Amino acid sequence: MIKPLADRIVIKVIEDTEQTSGGIFIPDSAKEKPQKGEVVAVGAGKMNDKGEREPMDVKVGDIVLYAKYAGTDIKMDGTEYKILSIKDALAIIE
Repeated sequence: MIKPLADRIVIKVIEDTEQTSGGIFIPDSAKEKPQKGEVVAVGAGKMNDKGEREPMDVKVGDIVLYAKYAGTDIKMDGTEYKILSIKDALAIIE
């Protein structure tokens, strides 16, 4: 598995459904990039001026919304992941 450093998180991208409620399939070219994912790994946190680690706002298992063009996309074992800085995570979905 991937272990993020400092104030970064790894999320598993959650794809939206490929079919509308009316039964129409949406091609990949017409879909927007997903902006939602499940946190699968969290870094230790950023060091502050006192040399202490700042606590992270998210934990493994949280579903987060993230900035549209943020992070680095990676694919492992056929699963799409994204490595983000914690500042690119916009909200936790409860």
